[in-house]
Amino acid sequence: MATNYSAKDDDGDQQKSRKPDNTAFKQQRLPAWQPILTAGTVLPAFFIIGLIFIPIGIGLFVTSNNIKEFEIDYTGIEPYSPCHSCAMNSTWNTTCTCEVHFQLDQPFEGNVFMYYGLSNFYQNHRRYVKSRDDSQLNGDKASLKDPSKECEPYRMSDGLPIAPCGAIANSLFNDTLILYYIDNGTQFKIPLTKKGIAWWTDKNVKFRNPTGDSNLSTIFKGTAKPVNWPKPVYELDPTDKDNNGFINEDFIVWMRTAALPTFRKLYRLIEKKDVLTPTLQQGNYTLQITYNYPVRSFDGRKRMILSTISWMGGKNPFLGIAYITVGSICFFLGVVLLIIHHKYGSRNTSADIPN
Repeated sequence: MATNYSAKDDDGDQQKSRKPDNTAFKQQRLPAWQPILTAGTVLPAFFIIGLIFIPIGIGLFVTSNNIKEFEIDYTGIEPYSPCHSCAMNSTWNTTCTCEVHFQLDQPFEGNVFMYYGLSNFYQNHRRYVKSRDDSQLNGDKASLKDPSKECEPYRMSDGLPIAPCGAIANSLFNDTLILYYIDNGTQFKIPLTKKGIAWWTDKNVKFRNPTGDSNLSTIFKGTAKPVNWPKPVYELDPTDKDNNGFINEDFIVWMRTAALPTFRKLYRLIEKKDVLTPTLQQGNYTLQITYNYPVRSFDGRKRMILSTISWMGGKNPFLGIAYITVGSICFFLGVVLLIIHHKYGSRNTSADIPN
């Protein structure tokens, strides 16, 4: 039987063909290398990893333990706490002062970092993290008058735009901490440095005041302060006019949200002045607290931390423990596999094929 041939049918078949091109890549003909795992290659690898990781872990662990750290809780929930009265009556619009006495058993050398810590505060909540306007914080005048809708319900107040807007800024930590050294009944105030506590990129790139008038009160005219703030953003630091507005370093530190519900943030720096004397001497101290920040509503706790640092940063034994653990496991597995190889590796594993 005769059949009709059409060139169009042949072209259609070629167009419908899903065969990959005849190349080394698409036909999987590229050269490859696969390591052959033998006892002679695996066992040395386990021992080398163990011998490298264990000393590194010990060094990291010892370095972390050499960092001096002191922590004191001043939440005041307990009836015997000196801040109990302040904690029971604390609201966003009240101010209370209390003092906590403590003793340092050993001197602190070098620069000492003073932190405030909060517990049970979920800064990593999705709505909380998004509740900010980065354009406004970067000094954009349009966003200053018309903040992002992400800031709701802290976007407008009494018909005026809130600056800075959002839940993060509204919950700014505002306790004031002052440290005194007690020597023979006399109090000596410890100088606390508030400059240099924020990241350089945050201070100089991400956060900027709106340009224009040198008077910040004029620039922020027509805006409202956050609901929980006692004063507007341009009055955050009455002692330093260059530390006001969106570039206030305490504000910048707070705006960098924490990943976990228990966290600490840098509050002040105690710089070493004299080479011959410790930065913080051994002895008695008093922490004077202006108790402004309420935490009872979310069952939170507040604390003050004093810490030195090393080349690896602050006190954190986890990294050293992790290195020691991994190195020990590898070394142990190397010993076990070596015993197994010594006991069973010389046996003839080839099967005898009967005739």
